Amino acid sequence: MTTESNADPDQVIREDVLDYTPLPKAVALARQRAARLAAEWGYPHMAGDVALVVSELATNALLHGGLGNRLFRVRLTLTGRVFRVEVGDPCRGRLPEVREAAGGDTHGRGLVIVAMVGARWGTRVGSGGGKEVWSELDLPVMAEWCGGRS
Repeated sequence: MTTESNADPDQVIREDVLDYTPLPKAVALARQRAARLAAEWGYPHMAGDVALVVSELATNALLHGGLGNRLFRVRLTLTGRVFRVEVGDPCRGRLPEVREAAGGDTHGRGLVIVAMVGARWGTRVGSGGGKEVWSELDLPVMAEWCGGRS
């Protein structure tokens, strides 16, 4: 039996991977699935933030990463330290970066939101040649979770 103190905090505890069709309704489906899984995996208080990150990254994949009918992938991973969201798309174009949106712009704030909600985020070229954008949301430490302060 492994005790919590001996457990590897970076070991994957839970993982979910699902490919979505490049349609607007897929973003809503991915967001709903992410919120449900966050709650099922024991983090209902993080469900809204996880869903928001999935929504922003999936929207970007749909708008900027689509190639015909090729799918985009959402991977959710839970370790002892983080809830990680990864969204991959088939487009080999430029990796996304935060940009400053003008006041009247209706787009361009997604990665700013992702950066504010998550503890870290980044991009990489995907294994299939497309790109992946990821964000990690730190899990609360036990003292905070139990309402205590140290």
